[in-house]
Amino acid sequence: MPSPCEPISLSDAVEQAVRAYFEAMGEEDMTRLYKTVLEQVEPPLLRVVLQRTGGNRTHAARILGINRNTLLKKITYYQLTHIQE
Repeated sequence: MPSPCEPISLSDAVEQAVRAYFEAMGEEDMTRLYKTVLEQVEPPLLRVVLQRTGGNRTHAARILGINRNTLLKKITYYQLTHIQE
């Protein structure tokens, strides 16, 4: 485990979050975990990248490695339209 001043890797952060989620859910029957994780991770990812690019969707799509039209669909799906280009 990294020291408090060392940044944690994205992979480690996700692993810790999923483990904590399982602990919090206890014995509850879980379904759709993959979809749930994507729905929880994609919106903040898109928001941060769009903010970093000043709302430039073409640049954001390039950073994300996805097609601009795919990004636009995700922006609409997650109702992130308040981030202006």
